[in-house]
Amino acid sequence: MSWNWNSHGLPFLPGYTFRDVTKPAFHRPQTLDYKNGFALPRRPTVGIGQDPLLSAQMIQQEIDELTFGRPDITCGPHNQSIAQDFIPAHVSLDKKVLRFYAYFQENILFSPEEECRVRPVVIYYYLEDDSMCIIEPTVENSGIPQGKRIKRQHLPKNDFGEHYHWKDLNIGMDLEVYGVKYHITQCDDFTKEFMESEGIVLNDPEAMPEDPYSKRREKPPLSYTTASKFDRMHQFLTMDRKVLRFFALWDDSDALFGDTRPVTIQYFLVDDTVEIREVHEPNSGRYLFSVVMRRQKLPKKIKPECETFPSCVLEVSTEEVDEYYSPKDFQVGQTMTLLGRRFLLYDCDGFTKEYYQKNHPDVEMKPSEIPKQTDPLQERKREFPPYNGFGSLEDSLQNCLSLVPEPPKKNVLKMLENDHKVLRYSARLDSQNPADEDRRFILSYFLSNDMISIFEKPTRNSGIIGGKFLEKTRIPKPGSTVDNPEFYSPADFAIGATVEVFSHRFVLTGADRYVLAYLESNASQIPCQTLQSLQQKLGAGTANTQPADQHGGDVTEPSS
Repeated sequence: MSWNWNSHGLPFLPGYTFRDVTKPAFHRPQTLDYKNGFALPRRPTVGIGQDPLLSAQMIQQEIDELTFGRPDITCGPHNQSIAQDFIPAHVSLDKKVLRFYAYFQENILFSPEEECRVRPVVIYYYLEDDSMCIIEPTVENSGIPQGKRIKRQHLPKNDFGEHYHWKDLNIGMDLEVYGVKYHITQCDDFTKEFMESEGIVLNDPEAMPEDPYSKRREKPPLSYTTASKFDRMHQFLTMDRKVLRFFALWDDSDALFGDTRPVTIQYFLVDDTVEIREVHEPNSGRYLFSVVMRRQKLPKKIKPECETFPSCVLEVSTEEVDEYYSPKDFQVGQTMTLLGRRFLLYDCDGFTKEYYQKNHPDVEMKPSEIPKQTDPLQERKREFPPYNGFGSLEDSLQNCLSLVPEPPKKNVLKMLENDHKVLRYSARLDSQNPADEDRRFILSYFLSNDMISIFEKPTRNSGIIGGKFLEKTRIPKPGSTVDNPEFYSPADFAIGATVEVFSHRFVLTGADRYVLAYLESNASQIPCQTLQSLQQKLGAGTANTQPADQHGGDVTEPSS
């Protein structure tokens, strides 16, 4: 049985209260969860220290009275309100920021040109936790460190520990933070709607004051009667990072082992300096000296009184120069001399063409063709050594094409389609020796790789050993060269034709039936004379008959 310390009726004073020893926790229940990165509120189920809520402590009779009870006196129609979900403030105001535009003045000491400087800022107020940050927009080439002036934090309002609240902000007021006064001039649309929804009337927006120094620079003072053409500051502000680029050829043929090299000439408009860089080609064999001439001003005319005066230094001072090179001196299609070197300008980039069309329309910028460079090593035609007879012609030629010899490429599709297809002819040796008249040969043509092998039929009591006369090899025609070789094909094997094989002459005397059937199936690629000679020899009646095997006919397969 738990004893309630409020039941004794004693006043809530020290010494009259009793601590509940059965109650171990006194923290508040958590009412915020995060799911998939989003904050989701939830209703508390228990009270402080795990105590039941007031609704759980009420008896059922009291709940019924509150629900169904009717008031005795009503002042109007009864409207039953629907209870809304409980949403914490840091969830409902998440990512809602008030933005004010302001400025502050910075006093400039010891400067005859400006007394103060107006610097605009943006003030962000985060409704989630009432923190603020002040950011100054960056301006290019301002020379002032800009960006985040005050990081996000609670800005102190006074010395009593109070902080600025969104109720303290309004247009036209001064916001003093850390000794600097920021004058608020206007705000964005969201800030205006939020402040008006909370009952705060915003003042009329004010215009951002102009910086007196910038305004004075836009309008030059009246004391200057004529504008100076050597305004370095104006040239720096208008021509910074603007470069004219020309593509040229450096004629260095007068030097030892010199030739024509491609270069790029860059003219920097910000300070009228010129830089020349060499364009390196792959495998040129030259050192990678990219800069031919460093960035400098090139003198065009030197004063007459300084030309004959001996100079002890290589550089020319500004007092000795009467005129420097300008953009008018660089014209595409002309040859110009820069520090004793000749450069032919043949083209330029798109920005350079637009610059000349706008500022110098009288200068013609027509690109010219690049003169072809003649290389004596490239003009020499490669000569292959003569065929020495070892191996095939393709293997010998492949050794000359690459440092590491590779096997010649083969037509794999042709080898698969014509595998085991052989055209066989009978032949005799055309020789002046009377002993060679009775020698008979079988010439086999392999369609898979266009090779020819010759087999000699053994003859009894002839004194000549028969057998393999020539291994499988490709036989070139008489008069073929190494650059344009021509080999024998089935179109050259007509009955009665002479085939020269490595200084041996063979006369074809017959063929098998498969040869005639194959040539008639490919009649579009075979000359008529070759086809007619086979038909006369074998007979037209046997031409349409397909042999049982691919080697059947008058010529029989020799035994190895």
